[in-house]
Amino acid sequence: MDCPGTLFIISAPSGGGKTSLVRAILGKLANIKVSVSHTTRAPRPAEIDGKHYHFVDEATFQQYIDEGRFLEHAKVFKYCYGTSKDWVQSKLVQGIDVILEIDWQGARRIREQMSCKGIFIMPPSKEALRARLTGRSSDAQDTIEHRMEMAGREMSHFNEYDYVIINDQFEQAVIDLESVIRAERLTLTTQKLSHQGLFERLLGNAAD
Repeated sequence: MDCPGTLFIISAPSGGGKTSLVRAILGKLANIKVSVSHTTRAPRPAEIDGKHYHFVDEATFQQYIDEGRFLEHAKVFKYCYGTSKDWVQSKLVQGIDVILEIDWQGARRIREQMSCKGIFIMPPSKEALRARLTGRSSDAQDTIEHRMEMAGREMSHFNEYDYVIINDQFEQAVIDLESVIRAERLTLTTQKLSHQGLFERLLGNAAD
């Protein structure tokens, strides 16, 4: 189904800066929303149901799976996470762009089901990534090494995406991400879906 809105999948290794970049974009662009996942884990302090996650029990989550209500879902450690199919599609039909922050496996499953644009956020170096992972927590060294190993596996899938942004200077990375979204809004397909009435008024039958 063709929709005037665009689905953007944004992936990055842990420490890549994905969440900070998305937060910055939401403050700069209108008509774009981040999908709020369903999860079976309990809310953390200050987390709000419906804003940070949709918190559900395991029975409800399984019911949603059985009903085909998720675009993708996965179990991370002992908790489940899923993306609502109806919510995403309803926003796209309204002409609202949607951002999904998911890993390469979830991105692959969604690409099999619907049109989307993938953006991968890369760190400028392994050293910078390690510094970010070390600086943001007091985790033991073996935990940091495990996260570095997992980051390497995630980054090995960057060539499955349409765009790659190197998050070296944060301000420049924000500009790059904004540029990608604005450019996608100007493609022929998107403009025809968003402004069909305008083209018909301007060109009549010649608009076809």
